[in-house]
Amino acid sequence: MSIHDKIASIKETGRPVIGCFPLYPPLELFDAMGLAPVILWGFSDNIGRTPESDRHLQDYTCSVARRLAEWVLSDAGQALDGMFMYNACDTLRNLPEILEAGTAAAGRPIPVHRIHLPMAGPDPAVDLSGYIRDELDTLILELESRYKITFSAEKFEKSVHRHGKIRELCRTLEGFVTDGRMPFSDFVRTVHQNGWHSSDVQVPFLSSVIEKTGCLPAGNPEPVKGRVLLSGILPPPHGICDAIEAAGLRVAGNDIATLYRSYADTPAPGADPGRYYTQFYSQHYPCPTLLQTADRRTEALIRLARERRADGVIFVGEKFCEYEYFEFPYLEKQLKAEGIQTLRLEIAMGDASSAAHRTRIEAFAEMLGERV
Repeated sequence: MSIHDKIASIKETGRPVIGCFPLYPPLELFDAMGLAPVILWGFSDNIGRTPESDRHLQDYTCSVARRLAEWVLSDAGQALDGMFMYNACDTLRNLPEILEAGTAAAGRPIPVHRIHLPMAGPDPAVDLSGYIRDELDTLILELESRYKITFSAEKFEKSVHRHGKIRELCRTLEGFVTDGRMPFSDFVRTVHQNGWHSSDVQVPFLSSVIEKTGCLPAGNPEPVKGRVLLSGILPPPHGICDAIEAAGLRVAGNDIATLYRSYADTPAPGADPGRYYTQFYSQHYPCPTLLQTADRRTEALIRLARERRADGVIFVGEKFCEYEYFEFPYLEKQLKAEGIQTLRLEIAMGDASSAAHRTRIEAFAEMLGERV
């Protein structure tokens, strides 16, 4: 089912749909207030061309932004009742004005709700909790006024528990990839499509997949060629995921923004949005789109590689994503010092499963196979 169908099914419930970007919006808050948040990433299966977006964005803009803008500015974007964003990379932080102007010019303006996250380092002398609390309080007032709804601390705490359960189930499902019960490409489809459901559907959906998959026998204890982590903003296209496993590699884990970085951790439950989101953003699993977490990124990636007994890391570089590419050289150097080999794949618009990518993956697998 496409994102268009999923949003249509949500709208049948009468809940306003809020399109969210970047990747880590306050899902619990929207859900508690009766809104249906949908993260607008993962359009590669739905949008191959971007003629509308190309009128507004340069062709050296990453495919994430181009596809997101294409969807919002096209007729499909009419399904949204609002959008939400916070400051992340340079491209995405400047996109709301383009989308606001574009939808207004088309005669269907979409309101954009924002918060600003202070990108300060982990300095214990700097207390950012008051600033983040003020941002959340302002957002709550804005949502209450716009959609004629009311914030409830009790509903928020229940929503926090529900989303914590969703992240826990995603981690359980990832374990089936690690032990060979589930192909990584199927895992990607399941997690991404689950995010297009309303949260009350996500828990039973993931639970049913886990129940079915858990009955399958585990794969061989050790892969033929080696165990790898995948890292990047987006997972590789499904054809490339399949090529990785066909080459004899086991995807032992991932450090991907739409996957593990999104469900790795969750703050302690509570009824106070200011306290919850201060912890959520300041202690978030490291991601270059959250600059305040950058100092912890290398340590986290190496620790994950050790935990999953990875022989190699495949970096999936989204073309023109400068935040990821700034870090790749240093991360590669540190991983190789740990005896962990690396491969860098660059994915651009239109890349699905190129022969060049498959050849490099097979060569990488052969190299790891000689070391195992």
